Amino acid sequence: MSTELPEPAAPPPTAAGESSPAPTRRTFIATGTAVVAGSVVGGTSLIGAEEATAAERPPSSRVSLTVNGTRRTVTVDNRTSLLDLLREHLGLTGSKKGCNAGACGACTVLVDGHRVNACLTLAVRLEGAEVITIEGLAKGGELHPLQQAFIDEDAFQCGYCTPGQIVSGVGCIKEGHTGSPEEIREWMSGNICRCGCYVKIVRAVEQTAGRK
Repeated sequence: MSTELPEPAAPPPTAAGESSPAPTRRTFIATGTAVVAGSVVGGTSLIGAEEATAAERPPSSRVSLTVNGTRRTVTVDNRTSLLDLLREHLGLTGSKKGCNAGACGACTVLVDGHRVNACLTLAVRLEGAEVITIEGLAKGGELHPLQQAFIDEDAFQCGYCTPGQIVSGVGCIKEGHTGSPEEIREWMSGNICRCGCYVKIVRAVEQTAGRK
């Protein structure tokens, strides 16, 4: 007795103007082709795949700025912060990422001589700017006076906030806000030290400002 299965009946011909019937499971497997969202899959590439990929790519910009005396030109995502530019693109990891919300001051740098929170500053807005980080304070192998004062006064413990504290202190001195310990504390209040070394930090700024 034969065990062969009978061949399926051929689909009836369609009249002119009528659409072809939907493919059956058998015809799908036989042809290996499926239509998905207007693109053909199964041996042929998706229509417009490259265009779709380009559309999903976030916008980027080219920015040139001077960092610690060296001109740097990079292309970055428009959403990149100055902090991420420094740490991830330029390898300057001295500026720390603490809260990443502008509340702790660990990422403080100088932009055109002014103190800024690098985590809140978009890199693409700094075309032509001059940026100074903790790495750029020492000159010719000699520490900046405030860096030395932090050592002399033992003004740090864990050290995580120290780069931001020092850069902020340099800005505070340049701005002339060192008339008293109280004034220093007020103008350095944006820099948080979780170890509580505030008294020694103020002394270091005073020493550098020439008050001691």
